[in-house]
Amino acid sequence: MRVKATLLAGICAGAVAVPVHAQSAADSDLENPRFNAPTIIVTAQRQNQTLQEVPIAVSAFDAEALEAQQIENASDLQLTLPNVSFTKSNFTASSFTIRGIGDLCVGVTCDSATAIHQNGAPLFGTRLFETEYFDLERIEVLRGPQGTLFGRNATAGVVNVVTAKPDLSGFGGAATFEYGNYDSIKATGMINVPVGEAIGVRVAGFYLNRDGYTTNLFDNSSIDGRDMYAVRGSLRFEPGANTTIDLIGYYFREDDDRLRIQKQTCQRDPTGVLGCLANRRDFDSTNANSTLASVLSSSELYAIQGLPPGFGLGSIYGPDGFANFDEPNDVRTVNTPFTPEYFTDEMILQARLEQAIGSFDLSIGGTYQENRVDSRQDYNLGVLDRSGYAGALNQLAAFAQAPGIGAYLAPIANALIPNGPNGILCASDNDDGNRGVYEGNAVCADVPLAFDRSNQDNKAWSVEGILSSDFDGPFNFLVGGIYANVTTDTNSYYVNSFGLDYATGILGTFSALGAGAPPSYLATSMYRNNTRSFELESFGIFGEVYVDLTDRLQFTGGLRYNDDTKDVTARTTLANFLNPFGGGDPFDSPFVGGFDADPGTPGNQLVQQRSVSFDEITGRAVLDFAVTPDNLIYASYSRGYKSGGINPPLSPIFAVPESFGSEIIDAFEIGSKNSLANGRMQLNATAFYYKYSGLQLSRIVARTSVNDTIDAIVYGAEVEAVIAPDPAWLINMSFSYLNAKVDGDQFFSNPRDPGGGDPNAVIIKDISNGSLCAVTGANANAFVATINPALGLRGPTAFPSDGGIASTGAFSICSALEAQAQAVGAAFGGIQVLSPGVEVNLNGNKLPQAPEMKASVGVQYTADFNNGWSLVPRFDLAFTGEQYGNVFNGNVNRIEPFVQANAQIQLNGPDDRFFVRGFIQNIFDSDSVTGLYLTDASSGNFTNIFTLDPRRYGIGVGVTF
Repeated sequence: MRVKATLLAGICAGAVAVPVHAQSAADSDLENPRFNAPTIIVTAQRQNQTLQEVPIAVSAFDAEALEAQQIENASDLQLTLPNVSFTKSNFTASSFTIRGIGDLCVGVTCDSATAIHQNGAPLFGTRLFETEYFDLERIEVLRGPQGTLFGRNATAGVVNVVTAKPDLSGFGGAATFEYGNYDSIKATGMINVPVGEAIGVRVAGFYLNRDGYTTNLFDNSSIDGRDMYAVRGSLRFEPGANTTIDLIGYYFREDDDRLRIQKQTCQRDPTGVLGCLANRRDFDSTNANSTLASVLSSSELYAIQGLPPGFGLGSIYGPDGFANFDEPNDVRTVNTPFTPEYFTDEMILQARLEQAIGSFDLSIGGTYQENRVDSRQDYNLGVLDRSGYAGALNQLAAFAQAPGIGAYLAPIANALIPNGPNGILCASDNDDGNRGVYEGNAVCADVPLAFDRSNQDNKAWSVEGILSSDFDGPFNFLVGGIYANVTTDTNSYYVNSFGLDYATGILGTFSALGAGAPPSYLATSMYRNNTRSFELESFGIFGEVYVDLTDRLQFTGGLRYNDDTKDVTARTTLANFLNPFGGGDPFDSPFVGGFDADPGTPGNQLVQQRSVSFDEITGRAVLDFAVTPDNLIYASYSRGYKSGGINPPLSPIFAVPESFGSEIIDAFEIGSKNSLANGRMQLNATAFYYKYSGLQLSRIVARTSVNDTIDAIVYGAEVEAVIAPDPAWLINMSFSYLNAKVDGDQFFSNPRDPGGGDPNAVIIKDISNGSLCAVTGANANAFVATINPALGLRGPTAFPSDGGIASTGAFSICSALEAQAQAVGAAFGGIQVLSPGVEVNLNGNKLPQAPEMKASVGVQYTADFNNGWSLVPRFDLAFTGEQYGNVFNGNVNRIEPFVQANAQIQLNGPDDRFFVRGFIQNIFDSDSVTGLYLTDASSGNFTNIFTLDPRRYGIGVGVTF
């Protein structure tokens, strides 16, 4: 009888799906290997061990399991693994969260909480989460802090992708083709060629092309499509029985209209002060009057500045640009005038030598990596109404023809409205040199455009050596070292809009005119947060000892020394200084000076040149006891570490720390691994407790991600099982519980509610920079109502009763209110102006992206036929419980539970030489939200959401030879 094995569940064990004839199995058959899980060898402890004997919470999927469970990319892993979640994030990145610990730090100097490895070597800034899995030997996922063995330190865990290596024993190959809805075409292929007896070559690749998942009502197009491919070549050389050399080259490329941000949600704020309220996430657009572009181009700000109010594009108290916009009430439908652009590619080169020397094994490996990504999309995923601009644009066109002032205004009119006030509107089509609309780089449309861009170029290399023993006695050891160097040539985040271009042109021109300077705008015409260069140097020395205390009790002890140094040169630019029209790159222009110029020069005030270093000793201790040959229990303590970093450069509005400290985690774990009922069932259970110090969390301040550190406690449990009641049936199940929360008093201002729930506070939208502050005191409302009219502004107004905001709100200028609070605040009983707002205590709040409960079940049946054919249907169901997308919690940050279901049926030919498969993913077409990102006050406080794919179905065929 033919036996077909497949690893099916992340249970630290394999499971077998075997065909069976139509008769009952005798009891004696229980000892037959076809009832037992196949032996899956993993390297979770840097040595070959079966999953069930590793005293670590580790899950593994071999190639057949990945195919059977339709695990095509990193996002799919969360549907099977306990206490694992995955989401894309705002700036072309992602977060793979294990046991509530994920990538909550934002910035080029942040390390990953979950370390991503390929063939045991660390990857940096990898695009591996965007590609599709192909030609893999297995994927290993280690839960819990890892430091004494794997690469750089990881506080959450490790994902190790092990590629298939050449087979020197014979020629072979495989190919698959798949067609599905959305005109999806996917092809994979592999060929293996031995060259003599000592060399083998393997080449594999995939190609995917499909239409977009999202309908764009603006032009009735489909966006969020895919066009990507990857190829991997591997060479294995075995010059002798004790020597193996592997060389691997990999290249991935994507160029399409992928949406980096799936959808924006907002409970619209009619006052315009906040933009979005704080009680729920509706399908609506922010109030555009709250945005930086609107306040900087408002008639009220121009009047305060002594400029002609008629040049204002609108009033902060009038209808905003989204007042009449109907946001589609569907995650997969948008209305955007800007088609998204997405490009990324990555090259990885790896080499490894494995050499046996008597009772020792030496492993030396190196990895070189280059990757880049560049993404642009509509900033608001909406269409702004230009009708309110008519008066200002007509006035601009008229004054541009006037003597004297026309010399200053003509460059603005020529750049922004080249065909007159009723024609197209042009916005900066920025390049890497910061040149935009005023240097001739423009993108034009009939509607005002607003879009952002995120791009990054990385290079990294690492080398690692490990020496391990293989003694016959009770003692063995492992010792190793690693060095890694990572450089980022550029990392930029831009926000472009017609409103920003207009505001910087008008404000700069009148400033230059008043100062007698040449016609100028306020550089830059677009917002740019830029890292000009970043370098990480990291090395670690590590080792472990393995002592057999008895024939059933083993002790493992490990130590590691870490040293990390980070250097960065970066800056933020937006309306910081005067720049002549056509002046070129404000970084390099002699008018403002370059990086090496006097830091007192206006153009260099925001240049950031910083260096930080971190070092730490970490380790682990494990006791594992074999109760029987089929039952293992273990207890462990491990200390994890993730280095700190440098906050991105911040516009000089608020005082925030320039750097942030390291994370330290003390992790305690107990577990049990069991094979029961003569191999018919594998049952594993784990319980853990984490004491976290310095957990890195990001918040947006003045259009920049600022990272803070808090303390946290995380504890939970995981149960996994694989059951084979008879050779034809296979069932895998998992369940996990997680409680991840802030520990102790931690005070921060909630960007959604700067009033902090104080009914006496007044939340202020600062019309000079788009930020928020809060005026507090028993008579704060009376104070603002007294001061604001002198600025030509209105007093406080109440927010809607269902908005989750207890305070009132007003437009004003925070610095002016602060000055008046010092001057006359005592007359109002004492007034404080707090920027960015009133701090609230986060103690006990849930950590983001930490579902309290997760469960999954998979059922597979194999029907064998006498002619050698087999039919294998399979169904998988996964439940993810409630979680939060933000540490401030509350209903507006709540992510609802979701269910994902997949199914497939596969017909296999004799000897598995070919197959035909039908599949369906996300059977219920769930709009499953995996993560949230709260934008800045100057953007209107809307929330970006990230979702899993919609329902997909299709057919596939494959052949093996």
